[in-house]
Amino acid sequence: MYDCVIVGGGVHGTYLVQRLLEDTDLEREDVLIVDPNERLLASFRRKARACEMDAMRSTFVHHVGTEPFGLESFAEACGREDELLPTPGYPRRPSLSLFLDYADRVIDRENLEALHRQTAVDAVSEREDGPLVLETDEGSIRTRTCVLAIGRGGRYRTPDWANGVDGITHVWDGFDPDRRAEETVVVGGGVTAAQLATCLADREPVTLLSRRDPEEAAIEADPRWINWSHVERHLHRHPPGSRNRLEVVREARNDATVPPTLLDRLDSAAGDGDLRTRIGEVESARAVDGSVRLLLEDGGCCSAERVVLATGFAPVFDHPFVDRVAEELELERGYRGMPMLEDETLAWRRPDGTRSPVFVTGALAAGTVGPFAGNVAGARRAADRLVEPISSHGKPMAPAD
Repeated sequence: MYDCVIVGGGVHGTYLVQRLLEDTDLEREDVLIVDPNERLLASFRRKARACEMDAMRSTFVHHVGTEPFGLESFAEACGREDELLPTPGYPRRPSLSLFLDYADRVIDRENLEALHRQTAVDAVSEREDGPLVLETDEGSIRTRTCVLAIGRGGRYRTPDWANGVDGITHVWDGFDPDRRAEETVVVGGGVTAAQLATCLADREPVTLLSRRDPEEAAIEADPRWINWSHVERHLHRHPPGSRNRLEVVREARNDATVPPTLLDRLDSAAGDGDLRTRIGEVESARAVDGSVRLLLEDGGCCSAERVVLATGFAPVFDHPFVDRVAEELELERGYRGMPMLEDETLAWRRPDGTRSPVFVTGALAAGTVGPFAGNVAGARRAADRLVEPISSHGKPMAPAD
């Protein structure tokens, strides 16, 4: 039996397992990462490739290693300081290549792949004698605690008008960035849409269709939200799981925004005539003679060989796997299915207020960690509160002096 099984081998799972080994008495045989992908960070790598990301939005101190300046030292040792890119008013940020190469260095150095079991968790139950049982494609896994680090859970936001229409794909679900098209329409108004549109414009006609003009923001939220003191003062003053908490997080996030450097590239491509930008709301879509025709609410029309949606993620709170875990273990949920967590530990609470052996990190923890919960910075902040309660959960108290 394991002491802790982490469900999810992305940035959050990869970072957390290191913190558990470094900051607690847990040994390598006590922990396990379960993820259906062939390697750690595989899902992140595929998403980055699909939208042709070339740089991180997070700063150089936010990465999968536990030493804050480890990536900077790696860049200096490899003569790659030029890949620490300037960001006006903020610390430098790494190129995607530098970020991933350093991640590979960390994973190899710590032999983290040896802690990864490639399988999918279908359900989590709890035995009367205490341990959790994770049902996977390859059998059962028993563990004292479990951390849900599933990110957004592989579910993407698809507008109703796009359902069932041939020629429409989501950038992270079925889109092939290597296939050329006579013309492409990218639908979306955030960093992913802008990144994809500017890259595709180098080799084919592209239209970026957004509901409004792009808004500029260097990072995902005000940097103060990285600090627990700010989160406690402005988020934790509201009841756990409440609508107010979710609204604070949403208002704090710079969703559907574009960093200034990328916005400059977008404007340059549009000025050169390689890229068209169009403002409008899609009313309906249909496939016509090998192309996709979008009818806009203002009466206009937009057609292309293919349409690529960069419309973000579906809410993780109502993910079917999350629903099954909460129902089976009778865990408490708040507004729109938000997990009711202990703010001090990120443990998912039961209706009677007691702590369950299920802990949460990533987007599922937004109600406690705040607007950076799903980002690299959020992985580091969440681990600050996860390591001690996971290592001590269910163990007898030390005798008093």
